[in-house]
Amino acid sequence: MLDYAALQQAILSLTEGEDDAVALMATVACEVHHADSRFDWTGFYRVVEPELMKIGPYQGGHGCLVIPFSRGVCGAAARTGEVQLVPDVDAFAGHIACASSTRSELVLPVFNGQGDLIAVFDIDSDQPDAFTDEDATKMAEIVASVFGRL
Repeated sequence: MLDYAALQQAILSLTEGEDDAVALMATVACEVHHADSRFDWTGFYRVVEPELMKIGPYQGGHGCLVIPFSRGVCGAAARTGEVQLVPDVDAFAGHIACASSTRSELVLPVFNGQGDLIAVFDIDSDQPDAFTDEDATKMAEIVASVFGRL
C-alpha cells in the first residue's frame, strides 16, 4: 500500500513557499504519478471559464484537451464539488474515453483557500477497481494541503 504520509511530506517539502498554481500542479502530478504503479495517467484539468476546463500539467499519455463540466467523470467532480471514485469507467454514464486503456478513475475537486474550484485532479488506472476509499480520502488531504494555501 502507498505510504501516503511520506508522499504528502515529500510534496509539501517540494512545494514549500510556492504560490503558482501551475507549478504546484506540475509537482503534484509528477510525485503522485511515480508513487504507485496503479497510476497510469495523473494530471489536472484547470477551470478556465465558467463550466469549462482545459488540460493542465500531467504525467502519462495524451489527455483530453477540453472538458466541459457537463461531461465525464472530471466534469462530474467539477459540477458537484465531490470526489468521484469510479471502479469501472465503462459503467459510468457519459464517461469520456480520453485514453482507451483507462479502466478505473479517481477524480478530486481542487479548491483554493477561498473555496473556489480551480481544477480537478484526475488519476486514471489501466486496472479495474484500482482505487479505494482510503486512496480518495488521502489524496483529498494531499490536494487540500497544497492548494488550500493559494
